[in-house]
Amino acid sequence: SGAKETLEPLIQAAQLLQVKKKTDDDAEAICSMCNALTTAQIVKVLNLYTPVNEFEERVSVSFIRTIQMRLRDRKDSPQLLMDAKHIFPVTFPFNPSSLALETIQIPASLGLGFISRV
Repeated sequence: SGAKETLEPLIQAAQLLQVKKKTDDDAEAICSMCNALTTAQIVKVLNLYTPVNEFEERVSVSFIRTIQMRLRDRKDSPQLLMDAKHIFPVTFPFNPSSLALETIQIPASLGLGFISRV
């Protein structure tokens, strides 16, 4: 249905937030991993990354410049936001139960006294 391809940039953005962001090897890993994100999207995520605790540091400007230099030859659109108006059909298979509804007993502890059998 195309849902996986549409959600791939979100998956890669989540992965981008989880990887280390310090060395040249980290930059190379990010560039190879984030092929569904545009350069503008990668840079925006790195610029807006805010560490949660004092053990993490903000992404350095030099690291972001390294990413930009490695991706400078990439031909991608300047698109920053993704289209959020995609609608995908979802089909759930029907698996009938072998248990007859007449045999089900609802425990009083559930407080569902307002339900009655017809």
